Amino acid sequence: LIIKEELCLSDEETVRMICENPHCQYFLGFSEFTDVAPFDSSKMVAFRRRFPIEAVARINEAMLRAQSEEDEAPRDHDDDPDNHGTLILDATCAPADVHYPTDASVLNDARLLSERLIDELHDPSGGLSKPRTYRKKARRSYLLFARSKRPGYRLIRGTIRAQLQFIHRNLGHIERLSESYPLTEKQKRELSVVMKVHDQQREMNDLCQRQVADRIVSTSQPHVRPIVRGKRSARVEFGAKIAMSLEEGYARIEKLSWDAFNESQTLQDSCERYRERHGYYPERILADKIYRTRDNLNYCAAHGIKLNGPKLGRPPKDRTLYDEQKRQERLDAGERNAIEGKFGEAKRRYGLNRVMTRQAASSETTIAMIVLVMNLKKVLRDLFCAFLLRLFQRPMWVIHRRFRKPAFAQ
Repeated sequence: LIIKEELCLSDEETVRMICENPHCQYFLGFSEFTDVAPFDSSKMVAFRRRFPIEAVARINEAMLRAQSEEDEAPRDHDDDPDNHGTLILDATCAPADVHYPTDASVLNDARLLSERLIDELHDPSGGLSKPRTYRKKARRSYLLFARSKRPGYRLIRGTIRAQLQFIHRNLGHIERLSESYPLTEKQKRELSVVMKVHDQQREMNDLCQRQVADRIVSTSQPHVRPIVRGKRSARVEFGAKIAMSLEEGYARIEKLSWDAFNESQTLQDSCERYRERHGYYPERILADKIYRTRDNLNYCAAHGIKLNGPKLGRPPKDRTLYDEQKRQERLDAGERNAIEGKFGEAKRRYGLNRVMTRQAASSETTIAMIVLVMNLKKVLRDLFCAFLLRLFQRPMWVIHRRFRKPAFAQ
């Protein structure tokens, strides 16, 4: 899993890389080089199931605890020690590998899934004819909408209404067929997805609404929900929302959810976990303006934590003091950008901008593994910098004597 996320490969490419690369085989503990695949690419799914997000988080925490210079035990909560350190908080979205959903496209996918269920349940040897599904007519109705550059309101409403009728007819056929042929667990899950999509779209179509609770945007990944981000490039993203903290360059996942949540609610929990790790609260918290709620401000004031951002009330009349506050705000904002760089590293370098796994648990493991690999790379960079610092602190004649060629090699 580490090789896959470090090299940003697919499951098939990971197995191929292990077969061709002796360094990867040495990393995995092989005693000798072999060009035979050690396992099939489908086993990567089983590996991800063996390491849920909680297990990867514990591994990440153990690595960071071993890397930290001071590993002192948590202090008693009755003590009131001085706060130390800086905690940076922010949230982002890890988009899933789904096409941009529309109501008509989601209904079309649900219709295709219902037709496949009918094909699987129908037994030609039983002597009964296959139920009529009008799939050609349904596809023609959807393609009329999909090929339109600027579909109008009447065309959109008509396509949605037609797809709902086709799905309703297919659900009746599936109910009758299931009386003779019991459904498997996979078929039951697929049928529940089709029924939920039908009910949600029917409710929005009848009430002329655009919102519904727990809206399904993909039949292949029904756990994915729309996350409103408000960004200029992507107003709405479809994937998991992640609240992340950054401490001395090392990242931790504070909360991961497939449903949208307000990241300001994670500030107090993040501070309490910081105290459990170190025995004291952070001296500063650098976060976005959304974290500056009244509850969070009161919490930080009660525990002596400085939360960045402008103070409440009117600005001071003293121009010098006002300029100093604005300068400090700019410095804090620049220091807070470190977590934005960490998001960019995860998305551009390690593939967090599109999570290719399909199942919810596998996607959560993939996201946690990306954070773990980023921290591992940070540990290696710190060790290399410490080596260079120690190397160049010595006199140059000592370095030259250590690295010069031996006499027999000249």
